[in-house]
Amino acid sequence: MQSTARRTWETDEIAAFRARAREFFRAELVPHDERWRKQRGVDRAFYRKAGQAGLLCPSIPVEYGGLGGNFAHVAVVQEELGRVGCSSFGQVPHGAVCAHYLNSFGTEDQKRRWLPGLCSGELVAAIAMTEPHAGTDVQAFRVRAERRAGADHYLLNGVKSMISNGQLADIVIVAAKTDLGANGKGITLLVVEANDSEGFYRSEPLDKIGMHGQDTSELYFEDLAVPLGNRLGEEGDGYVQMMTLLAQERMGMAVFCQALLERAVELTMEHARERKVFNAPLMELQNTRFKLAECETIGRVSRAFIDNCIADHMHDRLSTTDASMAKYWASEQLCRVADECLQLFGGAGYVATSPIARIYVDARAQRILGGVNEVMKELIFRTI
Repeated sequence: MQSTARRTWETDEIAAFRARAREFFRAELVPHDERWRKQRGVDRAFYRKAGQAGLLCPSIPVEYGGLGGNFAHVAVVQEELGRVGCSSFGQVPHGAVCAHYLNSFGTEDQKRRWLPGLCSGELVAAIAMTEPHAGTDVQAFRVRAERRAGADHYLLNGVKSMISNGQLADIVIVAAKTDLGANGKGITLLVVEANDSEGFYRSEPLDKIGMHGQDTSELYFEDLAVPLGNRLGEEGDGYVQMMTLLAQERMGMAVFCQALLERAVELTMEHARERKVFNAPLMELQNTRFKLAECETIGRVSRAFIDNCIADHMHDRLSTTDASMAKYWASEQLCRVADECLQLFGGAGYVATSPIARIYVDARAQRILGGVNEVMKELIFRTI
């Protein structure tokens, strides 16, 4: 099947890294995923094990605790998570997003202060952008960071919602308004050290329709004092910083969607060979063969584009338009293929614990996360 083929961007070193990641997830993730889904979050100890295996921040430089790799290593982690159908482990917000905000925009002191812990799993990170009244439209943020005259800190107030890793996060990169009248230029990124911070509160994990194992929470800030030394870049740099790294987040999501799509087709092929209908394998019905041919073709065509985007991102030539296209396309096709595959499973596919049902419900969020697909289309159109 296509999902097991060697990628066009995959070197021998990347292939060896993939083998290690695959074995680690089979041994340390798969046996626990059912429990994580029930408890609505992974075990903190898993982050430390993943850190020891080099799977948390593989594209962060060695001097800060990473592997010194590139986006190919991140892509491998996402593909192998998709291969086992696991949406519980929030590696993208932790390692592909937050760690790179620190690596790209942090001071040397900030990098050495936080990155080694993120790489080892001693620290867990979250990015807090979405608010109850503002999601993809980041200029509409209401969370306020106020610095009073002569103060050495900001006072942070407001609510962030739908925050992945919200329960476990030790550090939270918060996008806040430091100038209410400056639209995007009034946004600043602040690093909140969550543990034992007076004025920082978390909700219980949100009860979502899918992605049950990935803890998602609301975060509340009430006159939370954030030191000036926890600001990333200069005041007002936040919007440009977010626009710079959103492409990486969207590519991480696109890769995961592609892997889930391929896994859905594999599962359905296996089912169609084994399931008997009218004393014959389901595979012998023309409708089944046609549907699987359609799904496989969608997967192959999508894979070609995603692989091209991965190669471009590895060489720092991926455009924000192509990243938006990849996220939009892969998530839309995943939902389409997951629906067709579940239909071929019949009633067995509607049981919540079945792998195809989990792919189906986990797929739906991908069209929303990282920027809703309608906004992706708007961003794409602007460059046509």
